[in-house]
Amino acid sequence: MRRRFATAILIAAGLLGCGRDVRAQPDQPPIIPPLIFASERPEARATAFEIAPFAGYRFGGDFFELITGQRVDLDGAPAWGATVGIPLAHQGLLFEGLFTHQHANLIVSSPTTALPRPWHITVEHWQAGVLQEINGGRARPFIDLMAGLTRYSGEGDNEFRFAGNLGAGVKLLPSERFGIRMESRVFATFVDAAGALVCAGGCLVALSAEVVWQWEFSGGLIVRLR
Repeated sequence: MRRRFATAILIAAGLLGCGRDVRAQPDQPPIIPPLIFASERPEARATAFEIAPFAGYRFGGDFFELITGQRVDLDGAPAWGATVGIPLAHQGLLFEGLFTHQHANLIVSSPTTALPRPWHITVEHWQAGVLQEINGGRARPFIDLMAGLTRYSGEGDNEFRFAGNLGAGVKLLPSERFGIRMESRVFATFVDAAGALVCAGGCLVALSAEVVWQWEFSGGLIVRLR
């Protein structure tokens, strides 16, 4: 009887000791699978800051005739510039700024002496807006919409006018750092606008505007920074 009682005491003591060991063990830290960190890489690539210098050709010679006051036999001139893109919260949406410069050298007759006279004409667009990428692959078609100012000058005349543009193109991104951008844009510059309010039994607002249109085709390099 004593042996059985002693054996029961030893078994109970052993169980209590095991319980203390279990309670004394610290909580194991949770194991985080590496896939959680891997899922952040595409998002980091999507938030890259973009700079894209470009060069191309811009059609539309109405500015040349507007500045010289004569008809000219020139429908376009080379253009160059750059865009800067800053990612926004929405996937594939960027805030973008644009600068593009066009310069042309003309020789037209002077209206007073009828002698040939050289003209150096500059047309610049300073605009900002949004760009939306269609998908997030290596080839990314996009559309963009911007508004801002157009500066045109020639031989002492310098003018600023409100303008906007609509563009479309594609980005080719073989790597995370560099890519190629090809696009076309149409610019609309409001060089002259007038309005009138006519009331006779009702009111009617009449608006008129002279718009200069230009089309630009360009290509360039994309540099992506973080």
